[in-house]
Amino acid sequence: MPLLPKSDNADYKGSILSAYAVALVGLLWIVPGAIHVFLPDGGAEVIAGLNLGQDRGLIISLFAWAGATQMVWGLMLLAIALRYRTLVPLALVLILLEYAIIGGNIWFFKGVSEGARPPGAYKPLLILPLAAIALAGSLRGSR
Repeated sequence: MPLLPKSDNADYKGSILSAYAVALVGLLWIVPGAIHVFLPDGGAEVIAGLNLGQDRGLIISLFAWAGATQMVWGLMLLAIALRYRTLVPLALVLILLEYAIIGGNIWFFKGVSEGARPPGAYKPLLILPLAAIALAGSLRGSR
């Protein structure tokens, strides 16, 4: 059995724009994920402006761990958007769930206690409506 099964794009009947939205979200995970993995401070200080204090090593390690997860999830989303489009509706539901949790934590439950919010704090405000519209397009049944 091959590593990647045959593409199922011919069976996808939803909007192609919905698949592109999944690809966009994938890219929006890969880029910050790479920043978290490859920048010396994971972007915590130089981009997010966080005071790392005595827990510097722990925070940088957590950023790198989260970045690795972001990169892999982003690659999976790109694979779905480009090769396995019948999974686009499921991917969009998972994106909605993910960003609802992220947004809820950032804006309501576990926000940053000091200083301004990091740049990623604003992504849910963009992604949630985009993903909802894309999900509707992916389910409507016509290309």
